[in-house]
Amino acid sequence: MNFARLAMMAKQQIDKRGGPEALKADAAQLSKIAKGPGSAGDKAKRAADALKQPGAPRKRPDGPPR
Repeated sequence: MNFARLAMMAKQQIDKRGGPEALKADAAQLSKIAKGPGSAGDKAKRAADALKQPGAPRKRPDGPPR
């Protein structure tokens, strides 16, 4: 397994979603959903919806926030 390629792909996905801070925000949101009320199915649906949206908006180096 090529770990360098795997690490590069992980970094690209993190950057695509808004960077490390957005990743932390996503993790906090998922933790809140997991600890909240509702059945496992309801929590899974809310978590899936939350993951469809990137974390905190971030300014792109060349322009406005995305």
